Amino acid sequence: MENFKISGFDHCELYVGNAKQSAYYYQHAFGFEPVSYSGLETGNREKVSYVMQQNQVKFVLSSPLISGTDISRHIDRHGDGVKDISFSVNDAEKAWKETTSKGAKSVIKPKLIQDSYGEAVIATIQTYGDTTHTFIDRSKYKGTFLPGYENIQTPNTDISTGIIHIDHVVGNQPDGDMKKVCEFYEKIFGWHRFWSVDDKDVSTKYSSLRSIVMSNENEKVKMPINEPANGLKKSQIQEYIDFYNGPGVQHIAMSTKDIISTVKKLKSNGVQFLPTPKSYYEDLSNRIDDIQEDLDAIAELGILVDSDEKGYMLQIFTKPIQDRPTLFYEIIQRRGSNSFGKGNFKALFESIEREQSQRGNL
Repeated sequence: MENFKISGFDHCELYVGNAKQSAYYYQHAFGFEPVSYSGLETGNREKVSYVMQQNQVKFVLSSPLISGTDISRHIDRHGDGVKDISFSVNDAEKAWKETTSKGAKSVIKPKLIQDSYGEAVIATIQTYGDTTHTFIDRSKYKGTFLPGYENIQTPNTDISTGIIHIDHVVGNQPDGDMKKVCEFYEKIFGWHRFWSVDDKDVSTKYSSLRSIVMSNENEKVKMPINEPANGLKKSQIQEYIDFYNGPGVQHIAMSTKDIISTVKKLKSNGVQFLPTPKSYYEDLSNRIDDIQEDLDAIAELGILVDSDEKGYMLQIFTKPIQDRPTLFYEIIQRRGSNSFGKGNFKALFESIEREQSQRGNL
């Protein structure tokens, strides 16, 4: 039995080329509020960070202030992308001690940070590629984010798009590495396999993938681990690996209670989604019973629907949010289903393959 408990995702930190401009995009496209800031004005001479929050989802957007740092090298190698997936824990020091004793590589030893709002303990370990996991215990902290950050005062305007929490975070691996990464989470964290698909389940004429979803004890944290499978042409997993220069976070799925409203707001804000062919919706009501949402609205917006024995779920994927075909986002609404849209993978792959073909990468 593990000595520390992960209660859920805390935040994701992205390394980006221009944090100020990225913060503007996340605010005006996705509906996040800037809540905290760290930079030259707070005494940070190496990097600047904006904390963007919408309900339970927090993204930290960080850029280097000087050249030759780990952040600038990360951006040079990978482009904009997710550097750190942080977990809220009851004891960050225990989390670090237990995971490193089982073989995890330490990045930051347990560190007490404090300011006038209290204190927090953080520690970081390495996971796949250049990605890290930070353990955060802020049980004795009453501030907005963490010590070292100053609050940002924003006008009291409602720009929310209805995003609520992080449903899952997907990591892409080179061919042959998926099981090794899953075994890392089993050994180091004591996690279990929650769901999986192989290339017999998920394939098109050109490409396919294998995926195993790893989950923590309370199943609040779910992390699908993907790898490409052999196909006639290059899969979008391999395209990601090529342009990211190795393994990394492919997409973050964010939940909503009203996907139609959320997607309408995001589209009106300029967020671009992968298109779904009209033929997908011809027999949707026959494939999935008792869909409560407006089927015409679902089809008009290009939302995908899948079901399992517990219910159904609705999902849609953005196009990559930077010029490299790497990181994108998923919007998901669950109506009982715990699945990850296996029935939608073929339609999704075909949509991505059309985009790949336009990029000359299929």
